[in-house]
Amino acid sequence: MRRLIFATVTHSAALAVGFALGIYLLPILTAPPSPDASVLEEMAQDAVYQGTFTRDLPGSDLLHWGEGTISLTTTQMVHEGALAPGPDYMAYLVPQFVSNEAEFLPLKAQSHVIGPVKTFEGFILDIPEGVVLEDYTTVLIWCEAFSEFITAATYR
Repeated sequence: MRRLIFATVTHSAALAVGFALGIYLLPILTAPPSPDASVLEEMAQDAVYQGTFTRDLPGSDLLHWGEGTISLTTTQMVHEGALAPGPDYMAYLVPQFVSNEAEFLPLKAQSHVIGPVKTFEGFILDIPEGVVLEDYTTVLIWCEAFSEFITAATYR
């Protein structure tokens, strides 16, 4: 009986660890190639606004972080830096700076989704037509699958 309980516990633990590793590694394995650094640099040259992602925000942690520069042109959002890999990331424009989940959730309905972030070593997203950058102050990266704050940067 003891062997059965021990086997059940150890197998369940191994299954849980394997599942968690799969959730973490799948986005890394299936991510498209990140844009070339020279392309990111060139695209960011036309920026009308810039901000900086840092790892030291209250809502960031070992598995949820971002660093680097975020540049906004009138038509594109360009990130030069790195994000912690994860599933289902979305870039938002937010009307005020937030640094964690609790601050973002009340503002989520007032925020504008720019698009999915599928690469973790820089990205380029088109800003939808009609979005007025001056209506917002902050770029935020959010994990939709787990409602997790990743990072944010004030751009104005």
